[in-house]
Amino acid sequence: MSEGVKTIQVIDSHTAGEPTRVVVDGMPTNPGATPAEWRDFLQSDHDWLRTAVACEPRGHEAMVGAFLVEPTQPDAVAGVVFFNNIGYLHGCIHGTIGVTVTLAHLGRLAAGDNKIETPTGIVTVQPPVEGWVTVQNVRSYRHAAAVPVEVPGWGTVHGDVAWGGNWFFLIEAGDMIVVDFSNLDRLTDFTCAVRKALEANGITGEDGGEIDHIEVFGPPANDEADSKNFVLCPGREFDRSPCGTGTSAKLACLHADGKLHPGQTWRQAGILDTIFEGAVQEAPEGGVVPTVKGHAFVTAESELIIHPADPFRHGIVYSR
Repeated sequence: MSEGVKTIQVIDSHTAGEPTRVVVDGMPTNPGATPAEWRDFLQSDHDWLRTAVACEPRGHEAMVGAFLVEPTQPDAVAGVVFFNNIGYLHGCIHGTIGVTVTLAHLGRLAAGDNKIETPTGIVTVQPPVEGWVTVQNVRSYRHAAAVPVEVPGWGTVHGDVAWGGNWFFLIEAGDMIVVDFSNLDRLTDFTCAVRKALEANGITGEDGGEIDHIEVFGPPANDEADSKNFVLCPGREFDRSPCGTGTSAKLACLHADGKLHPGQTWRQAGILDTIFEGAVQEAPEGGVVPTVKGHAFVTAESELIIHPADPFRHGIVYSR
């Protein structure tokens, strides 16, 4: 190996079509740090790791990454920090499912419940069963219902503001737009316009939380699902999966409307018609504790090479 060359060990997977790249070796040291402290440390001092892993030429706009870190709680199996091509994510359930199949691949899961620390709190996972992973998410809740926003070119759009591990604006498509893979460009233009309108009108989540995910719902392609969504993620990229934090936000809204009760299952299809199954428990402080089940596969083990002479060793970063 040439002098100055660094290597990063990663394991790739996909959850219902959405990629997760887990960094398992090659991290700096940060003893005793919580996932939230790790996120701040990486963002301020080592953000090149994120861009090298998630951005071109090694990554791409749909890539979601996860830094695997040591847990601070003795009953947790791992800590994790999620990121993508433009920054860091609060939570990520499709990514948690990807982390779970990766931990199973590494032989690091016990039977039964396994706790994983994230910047938003503890999530609990169970070992994969034929590729299916069940995740109990953090408390999710609706912050505001039927919020109107004037969207240039589209008129007044109404949506719910809800937390599912990230902040979402959830819209029922109705006759406004078709939620289908063949309509990706128009769905992307619409949801980007909604997000800009939310920012322009100062519409946020609780305590000014940025609404960085827009979720649009339409009818499913068949009776295997109850609904079909399109989810705009940060970075103008859409979620290939049904989106786990988005499904959690949807479950919270359904429960708030009296349309979903404990013991019932909601089957959420994504834009590829892959499905997450969701259920809720009522949270004592209000809202729900969602459980989301999805399918994932490990696809690769790789060693990323960071060569000091490579002009794109830290990735190609586009201004946005």
